[in-house]
Amino acid sequence: MLAFAIALCLWGAVAEAAYFSQQPLDKVVVAGQSVTLPCVIVGYRGMVQWTKDGLALGGERDLPGWARYSLLGDPASGEHSLVIESAELGDDAVYECQATQAGLRSHRAKLTVLVPPSDPIVEGGPVVRLKAHTPHNLTCRASGAKPAAEITWYRDGEVMHSSLMEDGKRETAVSLLPMVPEDRDSGRTYTCRVLNPAAPAGRQTSVTINVQHPPSVTLSVQPQTVMEGAKVLFICSASANPEITGYRWSKGGIPISEANGDSLEVTVDHSYFTDPVSCEVSNSVGSTNVSTLVDVQFGPRLLSEPKPLTVDTGMDAAFTCAWTGNPPLTLAWTKQGSSVVLSNGNTLQLKAVTQEDAGTYTCKAIVPRIGVAERDVTLTVNGPPIITADATQQAVKHSKGKLECLVGSSPPPDKIMWTFGDMNLSSGSSGRFSVQTVNSDRGVVSSLILSETLAQDFQMRYNCTAWNRFGTGTVLVTLKEQGGISSTAIVSSAKLIAPFLHIQTTCALATIIYTYLISTLIVQFSNSLSSLAVAKTPTGPPQMRHHHSTFIFPAFLQLTI
Repeated sequence: MLAFAIALCLWGAVAEAAYFSQQPLDKVVVAGQSVTLPCVIVGYRGMVQWTKDGLALGGERDLPGWARYSLLGDPASGEHSLVIESAELGDDAVYECQATQAGLRSHRAKLTVLVPPSDPIVEGGPVVRLKAHTPHNLTCRASGAKPAAEITWYRDGEVMHSSLMEDGKRETAVSLLPMVPEDRDSGRTYTCRVLNPAAPAGRQTSVTINVQHPPSVTLSVQPQTVMEGAKVLFICSASANPEITGYRWSKGGIPISEANGDSLEVTVDHSYFTDPVSCEVSNSVGSTNVSTLVDVQFGPRLLSEPKPLTVDTGMDAAFTCAWTGNPPLTLAWTKQGSSVVLSNGNTLQLKAVTQEDAGTYTCKAIVPRIGVAERDVTLTVNGPPIITADATQQAVKHSKGKLECLVGSSPPPDKIMWTFGDMNLSSGSSGRFSVQTVNSDRGVVSSLILSETLAQDFQMRYNCTAWNRFGTGTVLVTLKEQGGISSTAIVSSAKLIAPFLHIQTTCALATIIYTYLISTLIVQFSNSLSSLAVAKTPTGPPQMRHHHSTFIFPAFLQLTI
């Protein structure tokens, strides 16, 4: 009990005597430098130890396990300073000097280790390849610094943000430089400069901008204006970064497989006026396609053919035809048989047509100084029969005769009938009369045939009448007797020609004329005898018939004298 009291008194005396004459203070050191944290305790001979963030480093002077750590000074004098060689980021901590037996603790000292940034890195460097006209952020990173580095760009740079790394102490600073690169930026140098208190002089990295772009293409044609069938040369001029990798040609969207260079020579036709020729140039960045047309001059070419029409009387009719040509063409619609221009547009409108409007219409296209072309189209107008016939038709008495009428309307006639005297005949035969019907390209021809014409046939009127579902048409025809050569005319001709026979100029000519007249007189005489023999009712007394016979021979005799 006494011993314990003595020891307690001695401890109290020691405690009252021991104190810190030097204590560690906060310090800042750059990584790699050495630092000393002072600790001097007066009046204390016991164990002294340091703690790092509350962890005891040990009581030995050489601090085993901490290779760069040691205690500096004379322990008998109470010197227990902590020396840290080549400070590292791991040394960044709170330190405390403790006299364990005296129960003394120093001030807590914060050791801050500054770390300079590593050399900045510009993403994509040292040559940053950018696509022209495409927004891009140049990115500079300064990592491993404590505190975070300040980043400055050569042009308008600014610190965008900073972030802690995994150890919670080092920081990475990132700076973005927005830009829209143009071709003129290619070859420029951009510099990213970083600094912090550990590297006040700063560090920097430079990059060169290489602005890349798809090919810039110009397509020309020589000559620009040509006639159809001429040759032209297409020239595809291009510049690119990086270099051009290929050319591809097409016409109207269809590839031209045999063309693969920067030029193309072709013989042009009208299609080059409407189907563009394209040149597509490529590189590793992209491709550019440029097209052009050729001013090919050509004559009219039909785009839409007019279609024939069949309409009923009173309805409207419309024809359409479309042409193309270069230079621009003009159109003209006309009707066959007329020079009147009915329309200058693609469409011809006919209002409330009549049968007179039926026929062939012409759509004509005219390209100035180049050529003309046309197309015909037929308009058929349904209506009552239209009958045409010669009002007076001829036949020789006592010989075969024929009367004709043409029914040319649409639709074809259902029936055609001849009416004369008290007789109606549409087909077949009756006595001396028969009807024949023949289809032709002009319509239906109906013929009333007389096996032998008599005198009374020339006194009647003949009606040709036709019917169809639209109505009736009729025409009146008369039959006129066709006479032979009169004896008076023969005699007169003979008297005129006879004097020339005595002229001794051309014997051959005289012989020909003489032979012709003799043959004509003989034929006339034979016909006269035949008429007298077959006549059922004589047209005159016997002496008159005899007079006609004797009248001819004197003319004959006059020629033979």
